[in-house]
Amino acid sequence: MIQPAASFKENLQQLPSIESLDRINLVGADGKIVASIENQPGKQGSLAVYQYLQQCFGTLNRDAASHGLAIFAEHTADAKERPGAHPNIDRLLDIIGGAAPLTIELVAR
Repeated sequence: MIQPAASFKENLQQLPSIESLDRINLVGADGKIVASIENQPGKQGSLAVYQYLQQCFGTLNRDAASHGLAIFAEHTADAKERPGAHPNIDRLLDIIGGAAPLTIELVAR
């Protein structure tokens, strides 16, 4: 597990490659996909973080969400100030706030 740095850019450099991923599906307890993060510009940072959280924690629970917020670094503060601007960070905040954990499903290319 990485020790998060103060900047998101630095943290991204420590995460595994997402080259082989098409997307990540986030699955609720009922087995339904509640969200997907695709491997496309503008979403690749979130894709890398969620892949890493799946590898370290296996599921998106409170501990994984807390670590994920540390990795998002300065973007976490912005997300708290502007709800809705960073939906993939909002999801982590929701889980810390008591929302149900999610399964992180990696979908290869």
